[in-house]
Amino acid sequence: MERCYFYYKMPPAMPRKIIIIGASSGIGKELVLLYAARGEQVTITGRREALLKDIQQQYPNRIIARPFDATAPDNRDQLESLVAELGGLDLFIYNAGYGAVSKELDWFNERATTETNVHGFLALVHYVFTYFCLQGRGQIALISSVAALRGNSWAPAYSASKAFMSNYAEGLQMKAARMNKDIVITDIRPGFVNTKMSGGNQRFWMSSPQKAARQIMTAIDRKKRIAYITRRWWIIAQVMKLLPYTLYRRLV
Repeated sequence: MERCYFYYKMPPAMPRKIIIIGASSGIGKELVLLYAARGEQVTITGRREALLKDIQQQYPNRIIARPFDATAPDNRDQLESLVAELGGLDLFIYNAGYGAVSKELDWFNERATTETNVHGFLALVHYVFTYFCLQGRGQIALISSVAALRGNSWAPAYSASKAFMSNYAEGLQMKAARMNKDIVITDIRPGFVNTKMSGGNQRFWMSSPQKAARQIMTAIDRKKRIAYITRRWWIIAQVMKLLPYTLYRRLV
């Protein structure tokens, strides 16, 4: 049964080497601060270099900040350089994401969403999975969404792209098992989180980025396959799965 757990502080046996893609604000930023406070070595990326530098200054000996575009043609080469600079990799978190309301099926929104949530995600996670296969161990965590469970008329590319992420994660976990590799794939599925993507709109069961990051960290520590953030969204997920299409289509 899919569950999500509260945050707890579980220091690792030794500091891990972590790369977080998409860490300049919101959930990504809060995850960086949690891991750095715990003594981990973290490389953070994002398009807004100034924000990355501000985060780095809080833990200058534990954080490496590098500008990075997850959708760039050379994104895999950039990632390879980050891994080399960090001196290895134990945990990879893909937090980069794009999503916007596409009421009129705006092509810019549909394309931008797919480029980040599908093409960029696939290129980087594929690289890391291959790296971990050679290494024999590692963990990948991806920030998907509860929206991955069903289609959505307001943002069809967003829900579809998140479904791609979640299904790919499941496939990789099965592949790792069949290859007998100690690789964990953690699929994080947040509900509403008060970030820039939410547009400042207040919605039910909306979590702060800090609370969401704590629960995400716990799920990663516990090597969960799937975690709903916050945990009450597990209830919504079950309703979404069971709701007949004729009723569901009236809601979204």
